[in-house]
Amino acid sequence: MSGEGTGKARILVVDDSKLMRKAAHKMLGDEFEVITAEDGQDAWGQVGQDAGIQVVFTDLNMPNLDGYGLLRAIRDAQDPGIQGLPVIVVTGAENDESARMKALELGATDFITKPFTTSDLVARARAHSTYQRVTRQLQSQVTMDALTGLANRPGFMDRLRQDMAYARRHQQALCLVRLDVEDFQRFFLHNGRDVAEGLVLQIARLLRARLRKEDTAARIGLGSFALSLPGGQEAGIAGMVERLQAEVMANPPLHEGEPVAVALHAAVLSPLTDDGLGPDEAMDACQARLDVARESGLAVLPPSPAAVAPPAVAEAMPPVAAPPPPAQAQQAPAGIDEILDRIQAGQAQEVLPQLPAIIGRLLPLLRLLGPNQRKQLIEFLQK
Repeated sequence: MSGEGTGKARILVVDDSKLMRKAAHKMLGDEFEVITAEDGQDAWGQVGQDAGIQVVFTDLNMPNLDGYGLLRAIRDAQDPGIQGLPVIVVTGAENDESARMKALELGATDFITKPFTTSDLVARARAHSTYQRVTRQLQSQVTMDALTGLANRPGFMDRLRQDMAYARRHQQALCLVRLDVEDFQRFFLHNGRDVAEGLVLQIARLLRARLRKEDTAARIGLGSFALSLPGGQEAGIAGMVERLQAEVMANPPLHEGEPVAVALHAAVLSPLTDDGLGPDEAMDACQARLDVARESGLAVLPPSPAAVAPPAVAEAMPPVAAPPPPAQAQQAPAGIDEILDRIQAGQAQEVLPQLPAIIGRLLPLLRLLGPNQRKQLIEFLQK
């Protein structure tokens, strides 16, 4: 249960003394939602799982993980929300000035000395929970899309960075999804702002209804969305996106009482555990797959581990299946391997008409190359 749901600030009290934990409940319980931990290890587990915690009161001398270790873990956390938690250190007669200085160097926010009164404890809790609440509100304004309430691009990129680091540390799956409304600017101009924003809100609502607590959805452009899905199964995610697309197309927006056709394209990228892959590179790679989906007329381009392969081996990626040719087509275009074989056999002139189509299919892969790699490729082709 989150303290945000009760309207009370959520306070974590860490002390190996059962008596002190009961006293904290009694002193703070009327105004705050109080949760407790019996040592630093227990507290660290709760901090990682409960985003509603706003202030931590901790003793210094505890078994398993003491107050210093808890402070160090909080300040070294990769999650900015955890890293910035106010931590009030509770000191006793056994803690001399050097102990307080050590806690201060590790990032203690404030100190309170035993024995303390109810007014002392409540005053600290009020001051720091109010500061934390204001800080979170300001952060949400910077990282939230005003129309949909989803994350915006900066907020999403920050979250994706954290998700990728966690996935690598724990060797867990992580899927990235890109979802775009086809030609959204044209849709906006032809149907007006109200209809366009209605479509965006419809997609945001459908995305939010499908998210788990650990997932993140964002609006990263006018008609563009992204999802970070820790631990998600690739096939299941592709299926989820297809169902969302089908629901939008079955319930299209209305303009002057008439339904307006909407086309959505999506791509799934996984895994994201390669140490050489950053959030920007992952977004670019997923964008390249989204371009393939759009150019191929596919609703969802399914995940492919080869999508994040280094460019040096990108040519090993199997070609994406194109839509079936019209019935009147006389002959299907040759495959890449066949064209290369014919060029090597001295039949270059015969395959020239097929090259534009082949280059078009290679373009999304070429977009994965960095500037230096593109330069090297051009120099190689000019030889």
